[in-house]
Amino acid sequence: MRHPKLIIAGIGLAAVAAAGGVTAAAAAGGTYASSATTGHSATAVTVRTASATVDGETETILVNSGGLPLYFYRPDTAATSLVTGGVAALWPALTSATPTAAGATGQLTVINDAHGRQVAYNGHLLYTFISDHAGQVTGQGVQDFFVATPGLTPIASSPAPAGTVPAAPPATGYGY
Repeated sequence: MRHPKLIIAGIGLAAVAAAGGVTAAAAAGGTYASSATTGHSATAVTVRTASATVDGETETILVNSGGLPLYFYRPDTAATSLVTGGVAALWPALTSATPTAAGATGQLTVINDAHGRQVAYNGHLLYTFISDHAGQVTGQGVQDFFVATPGLTPIASSPAPAGTVPAAPPATGYGY
């Protein structure tokens, strides 16, 4: 089932692009007051833990400096983001030159890719969702994105061998 907010956002992005050549990234950023709350900044951001309701359960999740939930995209590899075009407009990459962690014990790294200096947690590239607000998780399971948790299992830095089928996330979809 398609997420109704995604359909509306997709229509809005198409209208903006047709009307004036505004890039999808600029249109997506317009819903937040500053880059500090979205995590699209090239400056330092902090990945921290917070409690949030995910699928009716209170969970400890990863959030950015502005309190927005962080997600990973299941098809990504540890070195390559597969999030492009309209999907990237809805799921902005968390970027930072020097990310820090508070309460999260996993490994934070930075990957230079099409999004800039994208932050990864235990090898999972991180994103926000334009429909979320601080403390609110609305993107769980949408378009193969799953909320990131402190217990997110590390992934290898190299892609799986040809012919290998990636494992499905656990039934909870939380990555642990």
